[in-house]
Amino acid sequence: MTGADGYELLDAGDGRRLERFGNRVVDRPAPAATDRRRAGPTAWAHSDLRFDRDAGWTGSVSSWPIELDGLTLELRPTEAGGLGLFPEHRLFWPFLAEAIGAADERRVLHLFASTGATTLALARAGAQVTHVDASRPSVGWARHNAELSGLAGAPVRWIVDDAVAFTRREARRRRRYDGIVLDPPSYGHGPAGRRWELADALPDLLDAVMEVAAEEAFVLLTAHTTGLSADDLGEALDDAAHGRGRITVEDVALDATSGARLPAGVAARMILR
Repeated sequence: MTGADGYELLDAGDGRRLERFGNRVVDRPAPAATDRRRAGPTAWAHSDLRFDRDAGWTGSVSSWPIELDGLTLELRPTEAGGLGLFPEHRLFWPFLAEAIGAADERRVLHLFASTGATTLALARAGAQVTHVDASRPSVGWARHNAELSGLAGAPVRWIVDDAVAFTRREARRRRRYDGIVLDPPSYGHGPAGRRWELADALPDLLDAVMEVAAEEAFVLLTAHTTGLSADDLGEALDDAAHGRGRITVEDVALDATSGARLPAGVAARMILR
């Protein structure tokens, strides 16, 4: 989807990415964009918004809506340089819709669910979604996106909580989910402010996920952590599932209209059997 609707990666390289979100062009850092840019200087000269780590945002910093695959999402420049959307997550929406359609039940746990684009894609596909994020503003933003998308009445539970703590409580309640989707950050803070790193915390996180996974559940795990490969994610899932899952791993990337390719993390999918 291009033009005034949707999302388009225009170019990437030299440590930056040039994107169109709806009718605004955004120039922001991309450490993974290590190749040279493909588009010429003219393409980069007329962005509506630019983010630099030292100077912050310049340009039009008001919020604005975009249409993405039938969803309406509000974007807002954040202090960290984000906009409230991870475009690479859209690549997995067809897989999620297919997995939901094949499930006997359609209960999905979405951990680290942020501002809710994937939650809304899950709900639109027919899932009953439990949306969990530790940030109250992010959950409020996600609920606003649901209203904009005409999904305010969809069967979504909006939960502000620590992902592992909530999942452990769900296990004690004997609740089971037919799908679990999670995109944990590289670094975070657990209960009582304890700092954790994904590379160390992943086994405990996935053990908690397995405690609430239904017998034939699907799991989608994505990450953007330096030093963690797709194979690492697959091995962690396999260990947590004690070898009873069918696992697919992949490097995630976005293709630009210029011909550039932007690495966008790693992913592992598992179907329990």
